[in-house]
Amino acid sequence: MQMGISKAELGLALAGLPAGVQITLLFADRLVRKIPFMLLLGVGAPVICLSQLLAALAGTPASFFFCLALGGVSVALIEVAVNLEADRVEALNCERIMNRSHAFWSFGFFGASILGAGFAQLGVSPLLHFAIVSGITACFTNLVFLKYKPATPRYKTTVQKASVFVWPSKAVFLLILFTLSGMLVEGSYIDWSIIFMRDEFDTFPLVEGLALIFAALSQALVRFFADPFVERYGSRLIAFISISFMALGVCLVSFATFFLVALIGFLFMGAGSAVIFPLAMSSAARRRDRSPEENVAALAQFAFVTFLVAPPILGFISEIYSLRIAFALALPFIFLSYFQLNILKEKPFESDSNGRR
Repeated sequence: MQMGISKAELGLALAGLPAGVQITLLFADRLVRKIPFMLLLGVGAPVICLSQLLAALAGTPASFFFCLALGGVSVALIEVAVNLEADRVEALNCERIMNRSHAFWSFGFFGASILGAGFAQLGVSPLLHFAIVSGITACFTNLVFLKYKPATPRYKTTVQKASVFVWPSKAVFLLILFTLSGMLVEGSYIDWSIIFMRDEFDTFPLVEGLALIFAALSQALVRFFADPFVERYGSRLIAFISISFMALGVCLVSFATFFLVALIGFLFMGAGSAVIFPLAMSSAARRRDRSPEENVAALAQFAFVTFLVAPPILGFISEIYSLRIAFALALPFIFLSYFQLNILKEKPFESDSNGRR
């Protein structure tokens, strides 16, 4: 808010990251096939860090938007590449790891939330904050993957004639509908939870940061321990419970009259949204109607539209009504997800209706 802009303007500026993601996903499947996995990680992570540093220096909403869009380009390529790598490792070891792999993204976000809340409480400038974190993150990522050997593709596929827009198959389209609630809920608490606590309850910066910390921690823990439960009880039951948790969390936040109730609501929102996208990604990557790269890119491309439109929409709604109403906007999408549960595959190698694996 140092630029002195309204919530609606901030919402439009925050759309820079998902805009960069969305544009890149139009051709991410082809780039991921051509660019080595290690090169994507080695270059992509520093570019994301650079975009954060530039965003901290931005003086206008437009420059802030384009700085975030630069990071979105790298996020999109890494998103597709890492999800495909997780699917290949699952096939190699015959064991689910998709949720666990997404858990480390959540742990990273949890750590970032704690640092952000702590730096804000201490009055550390965003530029210094991002400079410290970016330097450590870029070096650590390259050191960890220095000797990593990517898994071989699950199977060879024939790539159809390339098009700029990766249109989803019917099955992937249903997976998109299934993920909308999780993407909207996750995007809403990432962008607006801290502002919600400040505006609705006038709490200290550290307490405001707890909203995002609680959501990120619950999401990380659920993702880390979810895979054995998915194996034992099936994707559909776990997804049903997750959707119910999201609904409870959104209701608690929307109707909270005390800040502790809102914090519990964000806890449920994080836990409920944890496995929705990983389950859909895993299901899309295993379908044989098209190449895994195309299915994963199509799902990510459409699902991230929610991230693209959510920040400005929630910002405009909060300007006209309130952030409580903006958070409640997720409820219709949550109920929509209930009707798409059957599209999830129960087992890692379950065949689809056409007998393809």
